[in-house]
Amino acid sequence: MNKKLKFDKIINIKNKKASHEFEFVEKFVAGLVLRGTEIKSIREGKVSLTEAYCFFRSGELFIKQMHIAPYVMAASYNHDAVRERKLLLSKKELDKLDTKFAEKGLSIIPVRIFINDKGLAKMEIALGRGKKLHDKRQDIKEKDLKKELSRLAY
Repeated sequence: MNKKLKFDKIINIKNKKASHEFEFVEKFVAGLVLRGTEIKSIREGKVSLTEAYCFFRSGELFIKQMHIAPYVMAASYNHDAVRERKLLLSKKELDKLDTKFAEKGLSIIPVRIFINDKGLAKMEIALGRGKKLHDKRQDIKEKDLKKELSRLAY
């Protein structure tokens, strides 16, 4: 039996709450600065993005409140589950995000974490505007209508 089987699955962890709470204006793909045991926990799929948010500090983008569960097989050098992690973007993308982030009502939201073809952990972040209650209701109506139409098609 192959011991690497638990890491072979495709990792695509989504923040489902984000699409309900925010209207996405623009999306970016960023790299993550991780410690050794963090990437192993991500490959096991033990990540939560529901309370995570991004912020700027001295021209760099960080993510806060992203929970990566401690790696079970680590001995003594395990990581802190909710520490701040740096996001890696190009200078051009950072400047673009920073200027738009300064606008009132826009936030930077983590949308999903995935492992790319090279085996690196990447995060999709979105520049989003918070939805009002009536916008959320409209989205739910449209979603229900699509379900009904797909049921009638069969």
